[in-house]
Amino acid sequence: MKLAKLGRMSHCRVGLGLALGYLCLGLFACRSAPPSSGSPSGIPPAYAHRPQLQGKAVVELEVQTAEGVGKVILEIHGEEAPLTAGQFVDLVQRGFYNGLTFHRVEKDPQPFVVQGGDPRGDGTGGATEPGSNRLRTIPLEIQVRGEPYPRYNTLIEDPIALSRLLLPHRLGAVAMARSSPLDSASSQFYITLSALPILDGRYAVFGYVTSGMEWVERLQVGDVIRSARVLEGADLLRYPEGADQTEAAGSL
Repeated sequence: MKLAKLGRMSHCRVGLGLALGYLCLGLFACRSAPPSSGSPSGIPPAYAHRPQLQGKAVVELEVQTAEGVGKVILEIHGEEAPLTAGQFVDLVQRGFYNGLTFHRVEKDPQPFVVQGGDPRGDGTGGATEPGSNRLRTIPLEIQVRGEPYPRYNTLIEDPIALSRLLLPHRLGAVAMARSSPLDSASSQFYITLSALPILDGRYAVFGYVTSGMEWVERLQVGDVIRSARVLEGADLLRYPEGADQTEAAGSL
């Protein structure tokens, strides 16, 4: 299964020099109010057993670049993106990201993103369910201010809703990459090198760089995540009944 390099579709090209032809932007967004999930928490029942972050966490990435070793601090927002943040923090806790590379760096013609978290190192891999070879994916998850819980598997194009996103794509946003299916995000994540509102409503932001952005800007293809660890908020990671927290996450 090919997970996102944020996609490559020539018909999605937009101007402004942002190389937006690389994006797989779905064009059939739901413009109405968010659909009911049938769950008090808003999480679709099919994903209710997945790890969930119920609050904020702080994650440290130690990265190896040609210019040396640096530390990047991420603030992870579980309040607005419990499943996406939970997936990421759970994988960090399992040591999944240690030793993986950044396989995609887009800086020209204007700063765009750096992307990593693929165990295959080529943009086609992801994390598997603990103890199996089944890919562990999560739905698109985006929180709009004023709504009781995030919207799931729903693209957002309505300008009013987009103006109310709690986690927009500003400089240093950390978000999950995916392929065309809205529920295909797994382990690959990207960090924005500039504000990218064109991605708002289409990809799930779950945190921001709070320190070490200079190291993010130095990253090149092949640079390594030497280690990823949770500095704060590990106790806010919840494993609902049926979730397996004992086995290490696998990879494709």
